[in-house]
Amino acid sequence: MRQANIIRKSKETNIRVTLNLDGAGKASVKTGIPFLNHMLTLLGVHGLLDLNIQAQGDLDIDLHHTNEDIGLVLGEALDQTLGKRVGIERFGCAYVPMDEALARVVLDISGRPKVAFRDARSSRSKGGLSSSTSYQWGDAEHFLESFARAAKLTIHIDVLSGSDFHHVLEAVFKALGRALCQAVTRNPRVKGIPSSKGHL
Repeated sequence: MRQANIIRKSKETNIRVTLNLDGAGKASVKTGIPFLNHMLTLLGVHGLLDLNIQAQGDLDIDLHHTNEDIGLVLGEALDQTLGKRVGIERFGCAYVPMDEALARVVLDISGRPKVAFRDARSSRSKGGLSSSTSYQWGDAEHFLESFARAAKLTIHIDVLSGSDFHHVLEAVFKALGRALCQAVTRNPRVKGIPSSKGHL
């Protein structure tokens, strides 16, 4: 089983992440940020990841440090579970609808951290976003960038439609889970590291 248990403690946060790549989608997430709990639960369920995240942070200031550090620790856990990346599919792609929203996530377990966001919606559609949560677009982008950096992933995220903040981000995190599930899957036909260079 490809598993990791990562603990990160600082003056700003105290985070523990347990990850099993070969799981069944059992997720238990307590970050102190309810909306992020919801998104990471979706990531685990739809990525078939057994995921346990327990986090405490300086939320009395704001959610910035906690949000970022959870992304870093989860990314580190993924990096550790993948090891040398032998025999994996490497690439993943998923489209996920959520009511009026549609998102596409394409990723490469490349060793090159990069997140590219594209939003195909009109300015009017973007302006129609609203949410009762304190979690905003910038927070989601920062989380995903931190995650990709620590996990060494290239991730392309395209929002193809949607007018509700919750629906759009739900589609994004579900698509990320499904794309990740595909990319980390072992393929018996892949011999060694899936790269012409022999290294990821």
